[in-house]
Amino acid sequence: MTPPPQRAPAEHEQPSRRTLLRWGALGGAGLALGPLSACAGPTGAPGPGTLTLGLNRSLVSLDNKLNQFDAAITVQRAVRQALTRIGPRMKVQRVLADRFEMTEPTAWTVRLREGVHYSDGSPVTVEDVATALRMYGKVNGSFILGLFPELPTVEPTGERTFRLRTERPVPVLDRLMANIHITPAAANRPEELQSGVGSGPYTVVKANSGAGEYTLARNTKYWGPRPHVDTVRVRFVPEEASRVIALRSGELDVVDTLTPDSAEQLTGLPGVTVQETSGVRICQLFFNFRKPKGHPLADARVRRALTYAIDGDSLVRDVLTDSADQAEGVVPLALEGAIRTGAYTYDPAKAKSLLKSLGADDLRIKIIWESGEFAADSSVMEAVVDMLQDVGVRARLQQFQPGGDILKWRQGRGGDWDVIGNGFPGTTGQALTSLQGMYGGTAAKERTRDTYMGYVIPRIERQLSDAATEVDATERNKKLVTVQHAIWDTWPSLWAFAPKTLLAHRDRVHDLGLLTLGSYDLSAVRLEG
Repeated sequence: MTPPPQRAPAEHEQPSRRTLLRWGALGGAGLALGPLSACAGPTGAPGPGTLTLGLNRSLVSLDNKLNQFDAAITVQRAVRQALTRIGPRMKVQRVLADRFEMTEPTAWTVRLREGVHYSDGSPVTVEDVATALRMYGKVNGSFILGLFPELPTVEPTGERTFRLRTERPVPVLDRLMANIHITPAAANRPEELQSGVGSGPYTVVKANSGAGEYTLARNTKYWGPRPHVDTVRVRFVPEEASRVIALRSGELDVVDTLTPDSAEQLTGLPGVTVQETSGVRICQLFFNFRKPKGHPLADARVRRALTYAIDGDSLVRDVLTDSADQAEGVVPLALEGAIRTGAYTYDPAKAKSLLKSLGADDLRIKIIWESGEFAADSSVMEAVVDMLQDVGVRARLQQFQPGGDILKWRQGRGGDWDVIGNGFPGTTGQALTSLQGMYGGTAAKERTRDTYMGYVIPRIERQLSDAATEVDATERNKKLVTVQHAIWDTWPSLWAFAPKTLLAHRDRVHDLGLLTLGSYDLSAVRLEG
């Protein structure tokens, strides 16, 4: 469906903020009606046995130690697998393990599935699991490491059996281990692996990590059900307009991270299907918690005052075009255990008054983010700069290209900044693990830059640790309620929202079961026609 043309105001008319934001958001989507030759993107229609994916973010590695977003998970798990996975209705499913159960408060008994092996025919071993855990634990700045209250150790009990042992109870360890991808011990390293074999249904036959392009072929030695598609091509197509055009022309089979405007263009088109699911990912304009004592942003009262400058309703309605829900808590409400803790309120007069009373009425801030972090990211950032300017805060933007140095900046190693546009996925379906990953920072973790933007508040960490080790589910949820309110009161974000997952595919693509987590099982996808 082609959106109606937007009427420009007459010379004497002043466009409202809503109109300006709407034009900014539609600018990219409108290009989708232009010629394909004007847009960067993959060329050449896929063959009858080839599935081509167009990703909005560059997949810099098929290892997930540092690089994890929704579409990346889909591709990474097609090559490397874990003991478990989170499936439909966010239930735990066993993959490389056929037994995984808590047999003591601090021990889980695990058995590797008989016959599981890598693409070179070598078996998956207990030592591979132990080595994987050690390698994940040695990666500085690892997103995965922050999810764990503590990494378990492996106690072998047989050729295929072992215990995962922790010092304190970790009652969701079966969910957490879905994030630990297993690689042969001899080939594993404390870094993102650019090559190597996996146990998944596909093998890598061609890779250009700098360009975010990969070709996967069916693993003929796969231990599980035979995947339906012969070849999967992965392409990095950053511009949404280009992804839409390439899907319409048949050059791409699946595209991710669509805005509702693009979805509207595709809905009803012959040969195209749009899928949507509520999101468990939170996108935030997160404050830098590494600011020294005495800096205005080190004061929660200043952080709170700044939130009143942001017109979240307009951002959701006019920039994100209703493709997201404004956050009402510190994690998405779709996660199990998440609660409403408050709401972002737009009150620029109050923002000005509070900032003045706190001596922060001449504040300057720097906002950074990586392109493609969320849909309409540039438009959101530009609108936020205008909103801050309205309350006397001067803000400037620094945008990083995918695959650039933003990881160093997140860790406080690249340069100074004040607010970062960042997304955090809910990889286990549980509020607890997202809370742990973002707000469970300690001084020890900060020394290796393994905290989330420097967020280290000891009383919060103690509350989270207490909740994370509570075996009784009812008591654990009570403790989670308390700590979520406590986190909200620290005002960690200038603004936050939970984006909906919008994905489109050609009708020749069948059985693409989009999960609430935003990923899908690539081996289950079929091609017809």
